[in-house]
Amino acid sequence: MALSIRRNPKESVDRLISRFNKKVQASRVILVAKERRYFKKKPNRSYLRQAAIMRDHYRSQREKMKYY
Repeated sequence: MALSIRRNPKESVDRLISRFNKKVQASRVILVAKERRYFKKKPNRSYLRQAAIMRDHYRSQREKMKYY
């Protein structure tokens, strides 16, 4: 995914760089690149199941804490 920025006639270079950085962060290009930097094993079935159980447990705990 290519990003392109054109400099406005009366725009300073600092402002152009700032605008470019904002666009890069908004497009999440760097975040995706950092995720793909290393190989990540796919989680197995038991890990996914355990994560779902714990997620449900923590959500129920959080709901209980709302009413104290």
